[in-house]
Amino acid sequence: MRFMVLMKADKDTEAGVLPSEELLTAMGKYNEELVKAGVLLAGEGLHPSSKGARVRFSGGKRTVIDGPFAETKELVAGFWLWQVKSREEAIEWVKRCPNPGEGDVEIEIRQVFEPDDFGPALTPELREAEERLRAQAVAKQ
Repeated sequence: MRFMVLMKADKDTEAGVLPSEELLTAMGKYNEELVKAGVLLAGEGLHPSSKGARVRFSGGKRTVIDGPFAETKELVAGFWLWQVKSREEAIEWVKRCPNPGEGDVEIEIRQVFEPDDFGPALTPELREAEERLRAQAVAKQ
């Protein structure tokens, strides 16, 4: 099963403070362990929300809201996408992560929906279309 592991933002990540060489080295080693274990599918750090935007949907209307966004503790500063056997395995991997910040940092673990999770709403035709799109996306990487 796949899990999205979300590193929450803090005042430093929102201020655009880049990680130290020491932290980058520690994270590089950690990511290397993830790769060797066959866990890491993807992972990236994100720029501060001041460089981002949100699109709010209200019925047929779309409103673009430029960052920065309030509620820093609810923002995401980076992510990993992992393939693991269980939620418990994902938790164990997160516990091994170097502390990415100076103070209190929170990392959130969320399971990714798989096609079977959608039940009969995902018809064979929709499933085939989804698989075709995924193959096209992979081919363009």
